[in-house]
Amino acid sequence: MMAQAKQVYQIYPIPQEQHVGVGQAAFSSQVNIVAEPGIDAVTIDRARQVLADHGLDAVVSTRVSSKGSNLLLGVNGSKGVVDQRVTALRIDRGLFTLAKYDRHILSLTADKAGGAQVVILGENTDAVFCGLASLEQMLDGGHADMPCVTIHDWADVQNRGIIEGYYGVPYSAEVTKDLFRFMARYKMNTYMYGAKSDEYHSRYWSEPYPTSITPEQKHIGYLSQDMMRDITATAHACNVNFIWAIHPGQAFADAKNPGVIDQIMRKFESMYGLGVRQFGVFVDDVGVPSDPAVMRLCADNLTTLQQRVDARWNTPGVSPTDAVGPLCYVPQLYAYGWVSLDRGQQFYESLRPTPSKANVFITGRNVWSVPNNHDLSLVQGWIGREVSWWWNYLCNDNDVTKLFVADMYTNFRDETHVINTDRLPAMLHGTNTILVNPMQQGELSKIGLFSVADCTWNTDAFNNERSWEASIGAVLSPRYAKAFRTVAPHLRYYDNDALDYYVVRYWQSVERGSPTPGLLIDLLSEVHAACKTLKEMRNSAVESDRLFYDDLRPWLLRLEAMTAEAVGLLRGENPPAVDYDNNPAFQFEILGGMGEHITLATRTAQPSATVLAPFIARLRQ
Repeated sequence: MMAQAKQVYQIYPIPQEQHVGVGQAAFSSQVNIVAEPGIDAVTIDRARQVLADHGLDAVVSTRVSSKGSNLLLGVNGSKGVVDQRVTALRIDRGLFTLAKYDRHILSLTADKAGGAQVVILGENTDAVFCGLASLEQMLDGGHADMPCVTIHDWADVQNRGIIEGYYGVPYSAEVTKDLFRFMARYKMNTYMYGAKSDEYHSRYWSEPYPTSITPEQKHIGYLSQDMMRDITATAHACNVNFIWAIHPGQAFADAKNPGVIDQIMRKFESMYGLGVRQFGVFVDDVGVPSDPAVMRLCADNLTTLQQRVDARWNTPGVSPTDAVGPLCYVPQLYAYGWVSLDRGQQFYESLRPTPSKANVFITGRNVWSVPNNHDLSLVQGWIGREVSWWWNYLCNDNDVTKLFVADMYTNFRDETHVINTDRLPAMLHGTNTILVNPMQQGELSKIGLFSVADCTWNTDAFNNERSWEASIGAVLSPRYAKAFRTVAPHLRYYDNDALDYYVVRYWQSVERGSPTPGLLIDLLSEVHAACKTLKEMRNSAVESDRLFYDDLRPWLLRLEAMTAEAVGLLRGENPPAVDYDNNPAFQFEILGGMGEHITLATRTAQPSATVLAPFIARLRQ
């Protein structure tokens, strides 16, 4: 009987169970990969990549090698070579009876010579893909003297990921693809694209994407057909389900536009040709209908569209790679608290006749609600099936000058529209989908997305503070991680509590007639030095570092200037005053609106705005 251990390996999202094995194992320089027929090419390629990234060569064969290391990938119940190996190892398969998702077993044992033997057995190839994410993190510590272990793992939420649905500049293709790679590593599997300010999502929703765009258009997030094709290819390689959503607005609810379904299908045909294999329909933010006839029309259109999609791409015998997933629908009333409970019930009951496979998204009672069982139970009762949760977490399109890079519950406190005492429940019921609508800064959003991946995979083990601390090392290399840990609390609009404490103590010393700025100077100097270190990211050889810096730049440079000015004033050096409001280095561009009302504006970053900024102004006085 193996002993239960909380952390044989530090893996995120935190695995459900880790069991200590016997002895240690080491990987040979060449690893033999054996994949059962149920394992797809994407998963095999991912296995190759994981090994190559850790300096190991891979060869794919049909037989287990008697010499060196083996990586065996199989499907539970297949009776294949990997399935049989799990039986021979006498590994408990009880997890496959659980009503969970992406269920898999990862076993690391050693042969007589100490060579690593890895078995990953999943309920399907997607579950095995998740197991490779755990193996990847295990190998990060080196591939010699690895403790033997058996991991029983599964997800509490089936569809975990991102909705790019904020008002602002859409992510660049480079950021989007980098997010896919991040999602593969941390077991997030769904990305829905519905960028409000993408004209071909909203204003030109019925027209195909352009074949070419200008550099200026690319700068503010426009996409060409080739760029979209590249994005979908990267998503498929990362086993991320990329959902492209259309926003026909009022046309979807207009009886005078009977051709709307034909228009949508033509656009879907175009997107299918670019690699998209699942679609969404957004009719949010165009007014909530009160006329029952309009509600019925929307429901009928959703039903017809799902039927048309199935007839076109989901006929018997179609290959899994060519099939199209169920529609995702964001209705006009996605926050039921906008209307009375009676009207909310009437609205959602109008959607009861729509196909049960269609995913209806809500944000809960309010636009910014944190996922909770009360809201899910209420709407589920009205609509007669589970609903999906669009979670406006990290989203800063209503707080564009602020960053949310603290831990989850501090972010709740900082986000203007969130009830800041909210907490995630230990277990959610009534949804199998939680997608997060993050900040306009996609790379910086990784900090928060890491914890979302953690809590949606294993809600019971989620620890807010530990998850945030781990996220920094997951997103940044050690040199930059340490500097970002120093800077992060001061990137907040509402400042760091420690800074507030030292400022208060300083003014108290001034009132006593014996100013003692030493501790405050030390703190601000440390933050200033960390800012300078992070500026080196702009020249990093690692693309994700450069992209991260691009997102961070206005806030980082302003914080660097603020700390330099404050330290200079505290030392009596009287440095020149900085024009924080009009310095281009502290500014960024943002798109607002959607459809025919998209506008481009320039805004100024506001880090450390409630303590450090007024402190500098008072020192000047």
